[in-house]
Amino acid sequence: MGKLALPTIQITGGRIIDPAQGLDHVGDLWISRGRILPTGGVNEEAEVVIDARGKIVCPGLIDLHVHLREPGNEEDETIATGAASALAGGVTSVACMPNTIPPIDTQAAAEFVVLQGQRARQANVYPVGAVSKGRKGEELAALGQLVAGGAVAFTDDGAPVANAGLMRRALEYSKMFDLVIMQHCQVPELTVGGVMNEGFESMRLGLGGMPAAAEDIMVARDIRLAEITGGRLHIQHISTARSVELVREGKARGIKVTAEACPHHFSLTDECLRTFDSNFKMNPPLRTAADVEAVIEGLKDGTIEILATDHAPHAREKKMRELDQAPFGIVGLETLIPITVKTLIEPGHLTWPEVIRKLTINPAELLRIPKGTLRPGADADVTVIDASTTWTIDPTQFRSKSKNTPYAGWEVRGRAHTVIVGGEVRYTLGGIVQEGVAPAAG
Repeated sequence: MGKLALPTIQITGGRIIDPAQGLDHVGDLWISRGRILPTGGVNEEAEVVIDARGKIVCPGLIDLHVHLREPGNEEDETIATGAASALAGGVTSVACMPNTIPPIDTQAAAEFVVLQGQRARQANVYPVGAVSKGRKGEELAALGQLVAGGAVAFTDDGAPVANAGLMRRALEYSKMFDLVIMQHCQVPELTVGGVMNEGFESMRLGLGGMPAAAEDIMVARDIRLAEITGGRLHIQHISTARSVELVREGKARGIKVTAEACPHHFSLTDECLRTFDSNFKMNPPLRTAADVEAVIEGLKDGTIEILATDHAPHAREKKMRELDQAPFGIVGLETLIPITVKTLIEPGHLTWPEVIRKLTINPAELLRIPKGTLRPGADADVTVIDASTTWTIDPTQFRSKSKNTPYAGWEVRGRAHTVIVGGEVRYTLGGIVQEGVAPAAG
């Protein structure tokens, strides 16, 4: 569907929340030719009407940390299935990690991701380039060529940049493009053979531990490197109390450091591994209740300004292996909204505008992408959230190719109702949008 053929859409009676503009009011939102229209300046007749009464209307959610597995592990996920899973979770833009086979470490590899995302016509897909060639941590990748191919950030995620000299050079070179280095903070030597958080539970269960110090040490090192280089550092999937403190201290000193938290790190603890269920095995691992409290506190005070999923799909046969052999990671896109509601909004830790800020304008600004707002003239990426609907998480209904979630069977509240990308309705909870009206949630 070309731009000229895009319909004029009226979203009526919703609670419009756009933290980028400080908006939180009930009203109508108009879209035409793929763009947001000014309020009160509408001279067109709506071709599609979406009834959003009792629902939240916000900028399309942005997840800056997903794994789409293509190329190389298409049995787990593809760019098309991952982008479709994103829409079902209310996410209109994803930034995908470079730990594919081969890795996203060349211009052609980045361009492949962009092209596959365009072909899929689901959520917007942005590639994140590798920091090092082959993600081997030995030699800097051609960052400029990656930028030319569409990369919006750099990381070796799945593994840390363990070499301090290489990390320093990456932070220096990335300044040329004003792009951020995203780091999986972990000292590899301290986590060899680890399956879960090192502590009472790992000792009790007889499982190899991954100490919190492995993360803390790398966070401290990289914040110092960001300080001496002036580069932009982003801490991925922060999980320990001390790491949150370090980021807080770094911000206070004016260092360009940001951090993200994933729902599993503020909703689950290492006690979940008592089941020996590999769906609770992730990296960084689930930590203690004290760490969970610290992550939530970091989200509350703004130390952690971004929510992300670390969507890590694995085929069923891989996750069914023994706990020490099963891969790390869980899918997260389709449970992002309800788990955030259950663990942050319902207990009163964060408000809806605060949550939406961490999922829209904050990640957009970090990645320097023109998304995350409902300003007139902006790209019409819009998520309508039914915040009150209750449902049971059933992984067999996921759009993702993989079903590895620890939340199966959870009774939850809130989910995406309608998702618009570039002025086109690409997902509705009730089914296919009919000409002239969108169906109610079913």
